[in-house]
Amino acid sequence: MSDGRHPLFYPLVVLGGLLQGFGLAYSGMARPEVVLDFLQFEDLGLLLVMGGAAVVSGLTFFVVPRVLDRAPLTGDTHGRRVKSMDRNVIIGGGIFGVGWGVSGICPGAAYASVGIGNVEILWAIAGMFIGAYVQAYWRAHRTGTTASTGATSD
Repeated sequence: MSDGRHPLFYPLVVLGGLLQGFGLAYSGMARPEVVLDFLQFEDLGLLLVMGGAAVVSGLTFFVVPRVLDRAPLTGDTHGRRVKSMDRNVIIGGGIFGVGWGVSGICPGAAYASVGIGNVEILWAIAGMFIGAYVQAYWRAHRTGTTASTGATSD
């Protein structure tokens, strides 16, 4: 392949997405009302789904770098991207949480929700894309403005 990735990289990414989408739909987590019930502490099933995902991810991130020196499909070295807990993380997480609570759906489950026939969720998906675009535009404008004045940005 031209990008240097293993030939099975993209098929396995698609397979992983299919597995995640099926699991979200099967568990009922692709339905906004289930997510809203979780957020109101009426149905804690989402906690089991998230906990299962956290255990599998945690074990993978703990075990794989000790067994393999490079990622099997990309050939990249294993490494951590350490993100400091700064103001942007706190504010962005708060905004994400409010959006999750208002819409009753997170991005991954939103796509799975379309797969089970919930076309109304396309409004929330459009909002996610518009929100990401506005944030990128705002950041680029802010960086360009502060760079021209000689000030530093955080």
